[in-house]
Amino acid sequence: MGHCWTKLNTGNNEDSQCPTIGELASRNVHLVTTVDKWEEKLSEANKDGKILVVNFSASWCNPCRFLAPAYNELSDKHPSMIFITLDVDQLPELSNSWEVKATPTIFFLKEGRQVDKVVGCNKQELQKKAMALAESCSSLTAS
Repeated sequence: MGHCWTKLNTGNNEDSQCPTIGELASRNVHLVTTVDKWEEKLSEANKDGKILVVNFSASWCNPCRFLAPAYNELSDKHPSMIFITLDVDQLPELSNSWEVKATPTIFFLKEGRQVDKVVGCNKQELQKKAMALAESCSSLTAS
């Protein structure tokens, strides 16, 4: 089980157990592969007053691959949030600093602080929490 994200698997290998680039990121999900990119996205979210949704994932994790389409769909439904995915094996120091113990773990951050979290492959809980946070943010900006 290699680090398929770092190999940039394009899906050309029919026998590959690793997700394709299309599964890891979508139009609205940014693949974070460096600490600099992490800091850039965190800064962008803070500056724009947006929720940063962080999917701590792993290329070898079946629940992560199962959740990826729902995560990508959420990013399309909630353009007011910034969605990122990062590989815990590629950025272990970041994963450790957020005390990620299982994949997938998804954090919702506001102003750099955790406001909610989903551990495991629970699509319904992820959708419910994303919708609640999107609604609370839109009601704050409407007032």
